Amino acid sequence: MIARVEPPARAAIPDRAPRTLAETLLRWESVLMMLLAAVFVANALATPWFLDLYNLADATYNFSEKAIIALPMALLILVREIDLSVAAVVAVAAMAVGLAAGQGWSAPALAAAGLGVGLACGMLNGALVVGLGAPSIVITIGAMSLYRGVAQVSLGDTALTRFPPEFLALGQSYLLDWPPTPLSFALFLALAVVFGVALHFTAFGRRLFAIGCNPQAARFSGLRVDAIRFWLFALSGLAAGLAAVLLTARIGVVRPNIALGWELDVITMVILGGVSIAGGSGSIPGVVLAVFILGFATFGLSLLNVPGIVINVLLGLLLIAVIAAPIVIRRLMAGRRG
Repeated sequence: MIARVEPPARAAIPDRAPRTLAETLLRWESVLMMLLAAVFVANALATPWFLDLYNLADATYNFSEKAIIALPMALLILVREIDLSVAAVVAVAAMAVGLAAGQGWSAPALAAAGLGVGLACGMLNGALVVGLGAPSIVITIGAMSLYRGVAQVSLGDTALTRFPPEFLALGQSYLLDWPPTPLSFALFLALAVVFGVALHFTAFGRRLFAIGCNPQAARFSGLRVDAIRFWLFALSGLAAGLAAVLLTARIGVVRPNIALGWELDVITMVILGGVSIAGGSGSIPGVVLAVFILGFATFGLSLLNVPGIVINVLLGLLLIAVIAAPIVIRRLMAGRRG
């Protein structure tokens, strides 16, 4: 009788090789964290008022509405789409809020009006992109002109300023007195957690990555690609409507040029956050870090009385440098290995 020889136990094989220190440091989120630390250190050395908690809390008012729009924009760019009409949606939703306020609507009704108009605009964008099969950049450029034109024709040179105090409190109140946390910033943080969990820990998020990597393969795999794209545009419009409500409540006035140029700021946040414009890669934590970098860098420069035009130039150079630096470093390291 031949004795049976048991094969040696196989060692557990990790899914991937452990990250080296260089790989960890060159991750996009790591680069952004180092850059955010540099922004805080530089501004703290430049002005003693930067690290004041109440100053930092007030600074979040200037970017929280844009940051809320950046979250669904990240998902759209992840699946190879884009929405250039978000700022114009903010304008038309804010106009609806202002007109409704003039009719004596209550604060909850005004918030619902802004959200409803934003959602309707987003659904229209999604229906046109999916139904016509046209590139989203073309459709949303047209929608941008349409929505902004509606606001300009409807308001002309007038400004809407009649809002109930309960509504204004939505954009000017603090959720917590300590640490000081504005309501709009708290909403952004809560939505960032929701979007991060949905994208990185659910089947829905895996579907988005699959669509971004290869839309045709995802469609042949049974994914409802067109339905997902439609609802992402609807979500983008809804976020723009929420931003319109918060912005109108914060400044207490609606003009046709409200939120002008916001679409470029939002897209800058997303691209700086590491979401590939070609689709298929990116992360919500990266977008959140990019929001903080741009927001607090702008705040620090404004404390130093740097003109707005110069701030835009500096932020543009910052974006180019942060994008180029990891690419250059990787090429240098590849050349050394070669």
